[in-house]
Amino acid sequence: MHGPAVSGWLLVTLCGATGAYCLVRMRSCSGQAREAAGGDALMGLGMAAMAVPAAVFALPRWVWVMYATVFGAAALRALLPSRRGTHHLHHLVGSLAMVYMAVAMPSGAAHAGHPAAGIPLLTGGLLAYYTMYVLRSGVRLVPLAPPAGGAAAIPWGDRPELAPACRLAMGLAMLAMLLTL
Repeated sequence: MHGPAVSGWLLVTLCGATGAYCLVRMRSCSGQAREAAGGDALMGLGMAAMAVPAAVFALPRWVWVMYATVFGAAALRALLPSRRGTHHLHHLVGSLAMVYMAVAMPSGAAHAGHPAAGIPLLTGGLLAYYTMYVLRSGVRLVPLAPPAGGAAAIPWGDRPELAPACRLAMGLAMLAMLLTL
């Protein structure tokens, strides 16, 4: 990722922790919830790897091709289920955004007289999508009523509030990464 190294490492930490939690969540669920957790884990860990600051560790071109291939396959896998629900549609958009960034990031950076990488109209559309997604997700996290009956010991993988919080964190990270294009 191009930009300040501190923000890059913060994104690596945030996305890595989110991806790791989604892997834990995969162990405690089944069916579509497990599939969604796997998609979230792939996205979080892929974003963590992509956010490593370019000034610290410049990735070879073949790694970017690998990113584009993996997330292109993830987009194809999310294409058919995207008709069933908005979460699958979000995975499709996220996977395509990752392909776009994998193609645009190694080609240049928007700093010190270099032209911006990527297509401004497409980057703007993705920024608008993720801005709306983050705002909508943030509003959904606000509790409407206190939990009834007290808090019982719930395993980390089964906490209902953490999956949307992870998706919100990944949406914010995607916004930050798109802003660097």
